[in-house]
Amino acid sequence: MTELRVALTVEQLFQPAPGGSGTYIRELVPPLSTHARLVGVAARGHHTVPDEDLGIPVLTSALPRPALYEAWNRLRRPRLPGAADRADVVHATTWAVPPARGGLVVTVHDLAFLRAPEHFTPRGNAYFRRALEVTRREADVVIVPSQASADDCLHEGFDADRIRVVPHGVRVPEIDPAQAAAIRARLGLDRPFVFWCGTFEPRKNLPALLDAFARIAPDTDLDLVLAGPSGWGGADADVRARLTDRVRLLGRLSLAELHVAYAAARAFCFPSTWEGFGMPVLEAMAHGTPVVTSVGTSMAEFTADAGLLVDPTDPSALAEALLAATGDEHDRFAGLARRRAADSTWSHAAELTAAAYRDTAAARSTRA
Repeated sequence: MTELRVALTVEQLFQPAPGGSGTYIRELVPPLSTHARLVGVAARGHHTVPDEDLGIPVLTSALPRPALYEAWNRLRRPRLPGAADRADVVHATTWAVPPARGGLVVTVHDLAFLRAPEHFTPRGNAYFRRALEVTRREADVVIVPSQASADDCLHEGFDADRIRVVPHGVRVPEIDPAQAAAIRARLGLDRPFVFWCGTFEPRKNLPALLDAFARIAPDTDLDLVLAGPSGWGGADADVRARLTDRVRLLGRLSLAELHVAYAAARAFCFPSTWEGFGMPVLEAMAHGTPVVTSVGTSMAEFTADAGLLVDPTDPSALAEALLAATGDEHDRFAGLARRRAADSTWSHAAELTAAAYRDTAAARSTRA
């Protein structure tokens, strides 16, 4: 079989905060390179291949990022630079969806802008809605990280046979004991604690976590440690109003600090009401940390019986689960979490993504 030529957008890696989409690109590209001949596409003005070498050539558009994104979104041009324009398949890894001469695959991480439009600027909402319409009209295959996101796409009129669920993998760093000790001392993590991380926003459901912790605090020696950047909707103000010597706010952590906190936590609690995937839960599991998260969400799809799944709006249920995760059942759930996370690999995600490319190319060939 002839090796497929695939052009994929990697511009997200050059954003000031690449976020989860940047992690998706960085982790997926190396194993995906064994399945197809890849070339990356970025806007004018990027520096070098970011952080870790992707191991693929990155071609540069003549336009800088703002102009490129708007031109693709509104005008469906310019075409991709050089060899990227001759690719068998174009993979838009975010909502920056380029025009494609061959097949088009788009990754839809979530439809947050439809669920909570008030959390986005009017300009951002308009951009995402146009990108959604472009995807609905032009994409041969839509990749989503969870069945929850697939259901959202179905609700928005996508045909089921165009959707492929490709769960994310996870890769966490080894924790050096000396470095971990230094980081814990710097952050003041000298007591057992329940950990949460994320952006402070309403869907993260932090009031329910605070209520649950208040129920268990008198009977335990646990702290509640919260980490992440300020968000919107007054979520961080609600937290700050309830800080005590047992409820601590660390702010934004470096990658090394974050993973030390995951590994050091007695349990990780993530009672979000919805997520496109919920990577923090999987990262905590990969460190062997018991997790408490939300039933009926994307997190439940990969957690299953390896974690404690509860109604996130019920503080009593959250409190009971936290007691189980940090108490007598801690070691059992720690082992289950680590084993389940070991099954979530980027190599498997790459295999499923490559299959989506082949399906796209085959469909295009049939129509030609």
